[in-house]
Formats: sequence, C-alpha cells, structure tokens
Amino acid sequence: MANNQRYAQVIVDVPTMQVNHPFDYIIPSQWANFVTPGMRVQVPFGVREVLGFVVEVSDESNIDRELKSISAVLDDEPVLTSEMLQLGKELATQLFTFQILCFQTMIPNLLKVDYTKVFVPLPTISWEHQQQFFSSQKEVSWDAANQNQQLATLMQLKSAGEVAVEYRLKDKKKIKKAYWIQPLLDYEELQEVESQLRPQATKQQDLVAVLMDLDGENISAKQLKASFNLSMQTIRSGERKGWLTVFEKEEKRDPYADLVTETVEPKTLFPEQQQAFNRILPDIHTHRHEVFLLQGVTGSGKTEVYLQLIQAARDLDKTALLLVPEIGLTPQMVNQLKGRFGNDVAVLHSQLTAGERFDEWRKLKHGEAHIAVGARSSIFAPLDNLGIIIIDEEHETTYKQNNAPRYHAREVAKWRGNYHQCPVVLGSATPSLETRARAQNGVYERLTLTKRTNHHELPDVQIVDMREEFKHKNYYQFSRKLRDAITETLARHEQVALMLNRRGYANYIQCMDCGHVFQCPNCDVSLTRHNEDKTLKCHYCGHTEALPQFCPECRGHHLQSFGTGTEKVEQEIMELFPEANVVRMDNDTTRRKGSHQKILNKVANHEADILLGTQMIAKGLDFPNITLVGIINADTSLYLPNFRASEQTFQLITQMSGRAGRGDLPGQVFVQTFNPEHYALQFAKAHDYEKFYAYEMRYRKLNHYSPYVFTIRLTVSHFDEKTGLRTAFKIRRLLQEADVPQTRILGPSQSAIARINNQYYFQVLYHYRNRHAIQPILETIKNKAQEWDRDHIHVMMDVEPMSFM
Repeated sequence: MANNQRYAQVIVDVPTMQVNHPFDYIIPSQWANFVTPGMRVQVPFGVREVLGFVVEVSDESNIDRELKSISAVLDDEPVLTSEMLQLGKELATQLFTFQILCFQTMIPNLLKVDYTKVFVPLPTISWEHQQQFFSSQKEVSWDAANQNQQLATLMQLKSAGEVAVEYRLKDKKKIKKAYWIQPLLDYEELQEVESQLRPQATKQQDLVAVLMDLDGENISAKQLKASFNLSMQTIRSGERKGWLTVFEKEEKRDPYADLVTETVEPKTLFPEQQQAFNRILPDIHTHRHEVFLLQGVTGSGKTEVYLQLIQAARDLDKTALLLVPEIGLTPQMVNQLKGRFGNDVAVLHSQLTAGERFDEWRKLKHGEAHIAVGARSSIFAPLDNLGIIIIDEEHETTYKQNNAPRYHAREVAKWRGNYHQCPVVLGSATPSLETRARAQNGVYERLTLTKRTNHHELPDVQIVDMREEFKHKNYYQFSRKLRDAITETLARHEQVALMLNRRGYANYIQCMDCGHVFQCPNCDVSLTRHNEDKTLKCHYCGHTEALPQFCPECRGHHLQSFGTGTEKVEQEIMELFPEANVVRMDNDTTRRKGSHQKILNKVANHEADILLGTQMIAKGLDFPNITLVGIINADTSLYLPNFRASEQTFQLITQMSGRAGRGDLPGQVFVQTFNPEHYALQFAKAHDYEKFYAYEMRYRKLNHYSPYVFTIRLTVSHFDEKTGLRTAFKIRRLLQEADVPQTRILGPSQSAIARINNQYYFQVLYHYRNRHAIQPILETIKNKAQEWDRDHIHVMMDVEPMSFM
C-alpha cells in the first residue's frame, strides 16, 4: 500500500449489532488532508450508499481485504466534536444500543439525511424500455415508479439485468440566505444615470436615490422592500443596467428576534443564596468537577443563583449550559437569560422550526453564542470549555428519553461535567429520591435554600375531601371551598392557577344501554373525548375518529361521557365564572410554535384571570399576581402502576403549590382528592420534603426499589401475543442461567397497557446492584435480540426506567 494513503474508520447508518463498530474506508486523495473525525460521509455499504460518521483517521489499516472508498463528504467541518464521539461510544455501551443512534441524537434534524431509491438504466437495456421508462431521464425514483404503477415491471427488468437499483442520500441541510445589493457606481456616475431617467420611471428614480445615499455601502433586499417599497423586479432591472450587483449572504434564523427584553441587572443575593454561590464558584475557577444538589423551596431564588454562576463562568471565558424540563418553561427562562446576557444565549427546543434549531446550534458550534438553554436534548449542545452545567427541576421525568437511545440528561450532564472538569448543579425544591440519597451519602454536595426571597411563608395548603362533596350532591369538578375561594380571588382582581393532569374532555364514552365502551382499535385503551374538534382520540397511537352519534353494538343513542379532562373543566369554569377570562395550557393548545409564549403573555399582562393546565404549568412559572392555586384531582397520578407514583404526586403538588404567593400577596392552595389520608398528600400539605423522603425511603428499602437497587426493564413486543410471551420467557431463562449474584428477576408480565398499535407488550424487570457484573448477560440478550428482530420480535432495554406503562 502507498505510504501516503489515508484511511477513515466510519460508523455506518445501519442500526444492527453486527455493524455496531467502525468500518475502514479509503479516503480519496482529493480529500486526504480534509476528512477529519466527526464529519459525515457517504459510503458504499453492500449494495447501497449510506451515511456514516468518521470516528478516526489513520495512515494505515489492519484490514487485509480490498477496501472501498468514501463516495462523498457531506460537511466542510466536523459536526461532532471528539467529546461527542467519545460520549456516543460510552452511551451505546451503557444503554445497550447502537453508536449510530447516539450520534444521530446529538445533531439537529437538518443534519440527518433522507434515503431514496432510484432505478437507473444499464447499457443492456432495450431501446423500447429506455424510451418507455426513462426517455431522456438518467434515473426514475422508486416513489415515482410506484405512483405510476411501473414498480413491478421495473423490478422484472432488474431481474433481467436491464436496470439497477441505486441508493441516494439527500442531505436536509439548508442554510438560509438572503439577497443583498452592492452598488457598482459612484455618486457622480449615479447622478448622470438619474439625469437620463424618464419622469415616469419613478421606481428606478427611487432606486438610484437610495444607491446615492448608500455611498457604496451594501444593503439587504429585504430592507429596500421594507423602507423604500422597492421590489426584487426593480432591483434586478438595476442589476441589468449595471448600477448594482445582487449577491446572496447567509442569514441566521432568530426565533426570538421579536422578543423584547429589558436589561436585567444582577440582584443582591440573600445570605443562603450567597453561601450556595460561594461554595460552587471556586470549582468554576479551579476546573473541578463536583455535583451539587441545590435544594431550595419554591420561590427561594434558585434561578438568580444559576444566572450569577453563568456570569461567573462567562467572566472566565467559559461556556454554560442550562436545562429546563418543559418547553413551557423556556420562554420565561429565555426572557431572564436574554435580559442578562443578550445575544450570547442560544435556545434549543423542539418547538423551533428545524431551520431555527439548526441556526441556534451553529451559533454555539461557531462560538457566536456561549450559553445554551433548552429541554432534554440540549444536553448535547456543541459547547467547548464548559464552565458550568445546570439542570433545573432535576427531579422531572421529562429528562429521560423514552425511545432509543434511552438516556437520562442528568447522567449525560455528569459525564460532560467530568469531561470538562466543571461543576454540575442539580436544582429542585423536591429532588428525586436517587439524587437526595446520593447527597446524603456524600456522592453529591447538598446546598439548601430554606426561605422565599419575598420573606413570606409558603402558601397555606388545604386538602379537600371530595367524598364529602359527592355526599352533598356537588357533582362539579370544583368543591364548594375552591369555588368560594376563586370567587373571592377574582373579586380582588388577583389571578388563579388550576391544574388537572389530564387533557381532553372526558376519559371515555360508554353506551348506557348495553355498556359498550369506545376503545382504540389498535390499543387496549379507551378513546378520550375531545370536545373542541368533536373527536375521540387515542393518546398512545394517535388514532382519531369522529364523535359517535350512536352505539355500534346496539345502535342505542344513550351515550355518556365519564371522567374529566382540561376541556371539561374549562367548560365548567365558563359556566361557574362567566365573567372570568380563562386560558388553557395543555398539549392540545400548545402544539403551534409560539403558543406557550402567547398563553404566558396573557397571564403576565393580566389578560387572563384563570390559568388552567396540565402539569406543564406546575414548574418554574413565576407570576406575582397568582395568589390561588387549585389542584382539581390529586389522585390522577397517585395510583399509576409505578413505584414512583407517590413521589411524583408529592413533587407535583409541591411544585404546583409553589406557583401561589410568589409576589407581595399571600397565597393559598386547595388540593382536591378522594384519598385525603394518603401520606404523600399529608406531607405535601405540610411542605415537609424531609419527612416524605424518610418515609418513602423506608418503603423503597422494604420493596427493593431504587435507590437501593438498580433496574433494567426488558420489554418484548410482537403482533402475536403468544410469540411475544414465549420470547419474554426466553429472556427470563437467560437471566436465570447467568445466575449473577445480588440480582432479582420479576416477570414476565403483561405491560400495564397490553396492546399498543396492534403490538402486544410483555416486560421483565431485572434488579441488580453491580453494573459490571450484569454487562455480559445483557450483551448476550442484546445480540439475541438482533436475531429475534428478523422475525419482527422487538426487544427494548431501558436502564433505570421512569415509566412502567
């Protein structure tokens, strides 16, 4: 082999275990000094062309067979840093998944490619077939052949050797460009042009006048249109006459271009805030990785500590990363960050368009912004020289990814913190038991904020027994106490926040004549009634059907809605409080871009008297005029099939209670329940996290749950119920035969929802204490899963699952 030959080790876009390792490719000579690790390339793989990520470049290869060459280079610079390449490999090992999926998760959607198949004629094709299928075209797409009903014939021609099927990669990357104008004539020359223009050519006269004022400076076509009403047609006419030249210039999409923020000066920290800040600050200065739990009651000023820590990192020319659990929290956090740091902030979240997210990502990548804020996937923000990583509301389950790779942002944050040797701050009023236990054991350092910054006591919480309301024939969703409190609050021109953690109008519809319940045809769940668009919807597979007029079983017309969602509560509010302005915040009302911001603006500007929503309104929102909080039904999360149900209920009530009385006015909270004696509700009423923690830890220890043991959930799905169950038993047998010490196997059992999208689900829970000890048997199961996958038996592994549904 030639000494100057270079080779690339490439992870290919084929998510199977057999290829979950780098393949060697020759780097063509024209790219020999250009291709670097982290770039995307196009490579031949079998009969097709696929995307690949270069993970290493070297001057030699250990492969003794003939190697293929890279077909194309898709980037002018690496899209993954060496840090991300290392992290991807680590995640694939820890989560029992594929490196390619980890790499794909780290980049914006516009850096992912589409694959298309095309038919191309071979030299052996007959003249008739060439004319019939291709004419003057070089290729015909698979989709076009299918639409024109030519697919079967072309496949026959492929078998006959007249055509071939080739694969194409279509890069989605689009850089937004805008037209700009560069004057070509000086002032005197333009005067000469102006003197020769006809009086009727008013637009050309306006264009020449603008060019004279520009004095050689460039201007955008958009500005010419906005300020002088000069169209592109007029500009092109000027170009043809030689007055100017039109060129394209990259224009970054700014999703917050219209955001008006006031410059916010740092606030004076209270003693507890100052102590927390002073403890973390030295670690930023000395490049020390340590994990801190900042446990502060709601309204204690955790955000101000975050902002001042970010400023400290920026003062040292380091970057910062701040995660929030919900998109709904992003607008308020963006307001504060932009007010403090201006354009140094880039925002990454799923409600941005693909183009906006790509441009925000590039701002960070190119060092045009140094502070990233966003939800879960922002943990992969392309930041170098990190000085601080902060996860707000660290207990939230939304930080766990529900599909492969099933990472937890908190664990990735700790890995990146160790890589950059910087502190990681986990903030919460109600830390997850795992985090609180690690702080107690000295793995993390715990810092506390026990007082609200407004010096007020935490709001008074009253638990309302809805069984008594039922006895008194009150069938509204509002107890008499809550109804009276809302009336009094509105009379004082203060605002109300109401939470029900269930969207839609009703949980299900039942025929009162024969008992038939309208169920999803694809899943073992009832359909949820949505009144706004008069539909029944499945919240698992997305199946939708029109609101029924009669029963399909008995043709009866006595259909009754049961259960309650936010739509139904909204209707009751309008009936009980007709003068009040109500806004609803749930997944149905916040689908459109900017909808979160619009709803929150209405609350901030006092255009809404009542904010009604699901759990997305429970976190982080800060409106001083909200003095009353009502939790319509605290039981919705209390009896879910999840050992964390009590913890999540306690956290939700505490977080929601924290929305009341954040300004100068005192707050009050009403928690409606049919289980008023439950310990999670009683400890939430007393704002006593520490007693709840101690009580819940005893229960977890007794039942061998986290944080005393770790769990891996192995889920099997298949369209045939018996096949799925047989495979689940095979997994149990493999785990038993491995006989790893200090492990326990539960199941197989049917998943809480047995069928989703016509697939039957079974699960095996594997409890363990030593991660290294179980790695070999889980690698074996992962490899077996590849064999089963050929028969459409899907096995999913979830390390430390947050949900068991």
